[in-house]
Amino acid sequence: MAFRREKFVPRGGPNGGNGGDGGSVYLRATLHQNTLVAFRFNPEFKAQRGGHGLGSNCTGYSGEDLYLEVPPGTVVYEQTEDGMIPLADLTDVGQTVMIARGGRGGRGNAAFLTNANRAPRRADPGEAGEEKFLKLRLKLVADVGLVGFPNAGKSTLISRISAARPKIANYPFTTLSPNLGVVHMGEDNSFVVADVPGLIEGAHEGHGLGIKFLSHLERTKVLVHVIDVSSESGRDPVSDFKIISKELEMFEGVGDELAAALSTKRRIAVANKIDSLDEPERLKKLARHMKKLKIPLFAISAVTGEGLPALLEAMWTEVSAARADDAT
Repeated sequence: MAFRREKFVPRGGPNGGNGGDGGSVYLRATLHQNTLVAFRFNPEFKAQRGGHGLGSNCTGYSGEDLYLEVPPGTVVYEQTEDGMIPLADLTDVGQTVMIARGGRGGRGNAAFLTNANRAPRRADPGEAGEEKFLKLRLKLVADVGLVGFPNAGKSTLISRISAARPKIANYPFTTLSPNLGVVHMGEDNSFVVADVPGLIEGAHEGHGLGIKFLSHLERTKVLVHVIDVSSESGRDPVSDFKIISKELEMFEGVGDELAAALSTKRRIAVANKIDSLDEPERLKKLARHMKKLKIPLFAISAVTGEGLPALLEAMWTEVSAARADDAT
């Protein structure tokens, strides 16, 4: 609240300026980030507050907006009295969403000047900006998702077909986080493959590591079941396929939000480790089962590279068809 005071101007009138608006908080998807770890160690963010109004009808400066960078595939949930509700889904690079609006600046007494009130002594305070408690969840954006039991050869496969270099060892749960690799099919064609770890029986209920990574498969266009057909695992290949398929069908997303219909996605089956196949009947039995389900089966060795060219062509064909479906 201020009044004009000048020599020879006894009744200068009100000249208190308005306050500036506060800055808003935005989330923006960018390739410069690939994890959400920064939010774990710095969980509170504020945009700049607006400046005070001044005399001589000077409006306060507006606060600068705050842009927080997150990796593509980040889903934002807001904590409410009714639980977590989806707020935004950042799938594309450059996609930006406002998650908290800045406060409105107050009004100086000059805003209340009327014919009836020539010297208002009123100034309204501004409104506080929004304050929200959010949960960020990252779901990888990949064209192809590799699924299968631990030690089925998923990491070896992704290391052979892309530049990804995951940890590889001969024991279960070697991979503790999803790996992404880009597969190039000629100069202009490429697709992204994700190696999703930790699927065992009961994964949808939290057994193993699967519950942490099943959601990454929601955005994939094609699921590739990697099945160990050697006798080394001691399991039946057909049984392995059925168990993983069941886990995908029974998985549910956050809260009441059902995950994407994983059971209806395009599928390819891969019989891996044929270089160690000591019982040919195991592969024949799996082939009969896949033929019954009309799922193409490719016998490969991720170690030697046998069968990989045909598999890559099949992956590219399915990804291209899925992209065409999305475009229409």
